[in-house]
Amino acid sequence: MIEFPSKSWKDYELLDSGRGEKLERFGSYVLSRPEPKALWDRSLPDSEWTRLAHTHFTPGAGFGKAGKEDSGTWQRLRKMEDQWHILYPGNGFGLDLRLGLTSFKHVGVFPEQAPNWEFIFSNTRRIASETGKAPRVLNMFAYTGAASLSAKAAGADVTHLDSVRQVVTWARGNMESSGMDGIHWVVEDAMKFARREAKRGNRYNGIILDPPAYGHGPDGERWKLDECLFDMLRCVAQILEPEHSFVVLNLYSNGYSALLGETLVRQAIPGNYSLESGELSLVDKFGKALPLSIVVRLVK
Repeated sequence: MIEFPSKSWKDYELLDSGRGEKLERFGSYVLSRPEPKALWDRSLPDSEWTRLAHTHFTPGAGFGKAGKEDSGTWQRLRKMEDQWHILYPGNGFGLDLRLGLTSFKHVGVFPEQAPNWEFIFSNTRRIASETGKAPRVLNMFAYTGAASLSAKAAGADVTHLDSVRQVVTWARGNMESSGMDGIHWVVEDAMKFARREAKRGNRYNGIILDPPAYGHGPDGERWKLDECLFDMLRCVAQILEPEHSFVVLNLYSNGYSALLGETLVRQAIPGNYSLESGELSLVDKFGKALPLSIVVRLVK
């Protein structure tokens, strides 16, 4: 399974990729930033990249070191706002997402995740129809909240969890600009929260995980994907509803494969369910496909 964002998304476009970078348009602005997986040559000349780009990300001294891979600075090439909004036209829902230039190369949205947003929306609606009540959805490592909003748009009772208060505030702003309300915000270490929910006997119809390779909780809790992921998935098994439920596991870590993700899920979560896995990718205007993450989706 290889999935791409819909071409109907007019506010995002991968213009070109190559030589370890990607050239992207988010709404009115064009950004160039590092992309280690773009191993091929560029299709556009360098002069065209410079002409088109409003800003370029330059990696800092920590680039390539664990936990600091993406640190650096943005060099403004043309006039642009520090923050701006883009719209995502989903199949039956819409999102208004605020973007901004961060020191970690990111801008507040990962466009290749759009197929996951569609999956979350459609399965939340399915469960609501099957059960006749609002599904409970937990989004862990939730960042700026596009996945949370996709579940909320489908009628879910959503808990949005991230260890960084600033990005939770960012997600709240996205909720408000998208015309929604009522999401539960939690600033906490994901493993600690999942274990506590298991002890309390709380269960969720949908659980979304997009864990980083490295991270820290608000009280200094240590997260290393290779060491913690399997235990996290076993916690997920304890808080997932046995019927009318789904799990989305997204992984960016280099060296992980879709088959590895499937095996992890099958070993951590017992029971009967359907499982699919594959890659989430972008394709530039010249047809070069850029795989960016692997995804595993469980459906009961």
